[in-house]
Amino acid sequence: MATYSPWRIAAGLLGNLLSSICIVFLNKWIYVHYGFPNMSLTLVHFVVTWLGLYLCQRLGIFCPKSLSVSKVALLALSFCGFVVFTNLSLQNNTIGTYQLAKVMTTPVIILIQTMCYGKTFSLRIKLTLIPITLGVILNSYYDVKFNGLGILFAALGVLVTSVYQVWVGSKQHELQVNSMQLLYYQAPLSSAMLLCIVPIFEPVIGEGGIFGHWSPSAIAMVLLSGVIAFTVNLSIYWIIGNTSPVTYNMFGHFKFCITLLGGYLLFEDPLSLNQGLGILCTLFGILVYTHFKITEQEVTKSKLAQRP
Repeated sequence: MATYSPWRIAAGLLGNLLSSICIVFLNKWIYVHYGFPNMSLTLVHFVVTWLGLYLCQRLGIFCPKSLSVSKVALLALSFCGFVVFTNLSLQNNTIGTYQLAKVMTTPVIILIQTMCYGKTFSLRIKLTLIPITLGVILNSYYDVKFNGLGILFAALGVLVTSVYQVWVGSKQHELQVNSMQLLYYQAPLSSAMLLCIVPIFEPVIGEGGIFGHWSPSAIAMVLLSGVIAFTVNLSIYWIIGNTSPVTYNMFGHFKFCITLLGGYLLFEDPLSLNQGLGILCTLFGILVYTHFKITEQEVTKSKLAQRP
């Protein structure tokens, strides 16, 4: 791991904070004020990410590794599903409900790894899932803008995202690649898949189509959204590679709170007392889960270090 000055680390964290928050607010703004189609916006993100990664590898930021299309096809398909359903959740829910629903990814991942991969988790880790889940349910139930379609998209987003994250971990280990090398092959394949799917669900030309008549400001916002989406992916990789997963996770809690606050201020989403309690309950569960997880990882590392 390269050693960087505290100022450079701080600049990287700030860049990730701004891009992560901006992508949520900007996408919501595009849906609310321009009505740009969801899958088409996702396709733009994938194409820009692909072009950005191509530029990165040309600049020597990472070295691509040759992979078989068949080995990443299912991963690319799940990548499409997770981004599309997550964006649909953002489009149809308040930012608070959208953000809290994403937290359910952790319990679902634990469930998948337990049932499908035989992985075991300590009792205290499992108990932290109770306040996380309870908080999400409280917030969703008392959300005055609650709608069934939005919750359906949020649930599908959580399920597909969880499957994707589990597969990414196993594929990186299986193919011996890092996240950028894997994404370099995923992005174009996912773009091609969406290119075939978009005409079935959304108009391509004419009113509301990706190649329809859009104002210059709408086009600028969509392209900016694509660039910021790429920046989010790149900054995540840089932070984990140059600090630690612990730093990234703790920083993630701060982004979680700022995004929730921004949603209520910018889009004037109503917040009831019960929703506030739900958010606090979920945040408490996340913090305790992170504390226990970090403690267990440190114990495992010290045991491995003591082995002859």
